Amino acid sequence: MSKPMKVFRTATAAARSRIRWRTASVVAAAAAALLAGCANRDSITVGSIPDDYRTNHPIVLAEKEQKLDLPVASSDRGMTQVQRIALEGFVSRYDRSAAPVVRVMVPSGSANDVAAAQASSGFVSVLKANGVSASRIAVSHYQADPSETAAPIRVAYTAIQAQTGKCGRWPADILENADNKHYANFGCSYQNNLAAQIANPADLLGPRKPSSIDAGRRGVVIDGWQNGPVEWTQEVEY
Repeated sequence: MSKPMKVFRTATAAARSRIRWRTASVVAAAAAALLAGCANRDSITVGSIPDDYRTNHPIVLAEKEQKLDLPVASSDRGMTQVQRIALEGFVSRYDRSAAPVVRVMVPSGSANDVAAAQASSGFVSVLKANGVSASRIAVSHYQADPSETAAPIRVAYTAIQAQTGKCGRWPADILENADNKHYANFGCSYQNNLAAQIANPADLLGPRKPSSIDAGRRGVVIDGWQNGPVEWTQEVEY
């Protein structure tokens, strides 16, 4: 009878050993899972391809040349009313605090160079009348085609402007998109139109400080609210 008891005790010890080994394996697997949750996964984020049009076509602030070309007829004798209106609209966006140099480029050698030279003096007068200092106006000449009868006078200056990259990038066929992601040009025109509507590019850098309150207007509104007529609404039951 002693031998069967010994065999039973040996089998029981082996079973307990297997249970302890399995328990240790489960604990080790759980610890590995917890450590994996704390692992650094930056490589996954950095290596991913952005699928956001704001990331693919960001709006940035950069220096850009603002220019206006005004054709001059060879029969003109001075600046016309149409040219004056167009120039005043163009210079209305000029930042007088930054005061960049405004370049007036007059054609030379073309069939209308005499008329353009006479009109350029009127251009300078309009710029001065609209707040551009005389020291910030530079008149120069460029070589035009001799056969051109309406070579334009170009007025230009540089300014900080909100803008995006050039649209029209089609590196691949948009139909070959098994991942159902945005194509490369998606959102570019929207971002360009949004950037063109920003009057003050500095608004993208941060909010402006609040302006002072209009105490007079506030008093009128509060007085109208306190002393105004009271309207009663009667509920009708059906």
